[in-house]
Amino acid sequence: MSVAVDTLADLPLFASLTADERELVAGWADVRTASPGDRICGEGASGYSFFVLCNGAADVTQDGKELRVLGPGDFFGELAIVGDGRRSATVTAVEPSTMLVFFGTEFRRLEAELPEVAERIRQAAEQRKQAG
Repeated sequence: MSVAVDTLADLPLFASLTADERELVAGWADVRTASPGDRICGEGASGYSFFVLCNGAADVTQDGKELRVLGPGDFFGELAIVGDGRRSATVTAVEPSTMLVFFGTEFRRLEAELPEVAERIRQAAEQRKQAG
């Protein structure tokens, strides 16, 4: 399933991009859906992708304890991409959800071609690591 360029304009991570830049990013992403209860990624697993939630909601847990609930526009999975390659938490859909999936190779393209977006992702990753 391809990503609608308009979808990216509605996501804070990509809202500041030009239409041409959003079109470029849309070509790098895959679309994935999840139903309530679907485990999107598991704590401790290898992580080769990060996700941007377009709609729905997902629960983030670590050691069985809820850390936060994610909603539209939130992203996750970046710690494994910019860190040691392991998932630091489990993310489970709690509502029907649609998300964009970017694999590590696409993240490297993002770093090269749109460094300001990659930097926002890195800053968020650093804040999350410091928060525990």
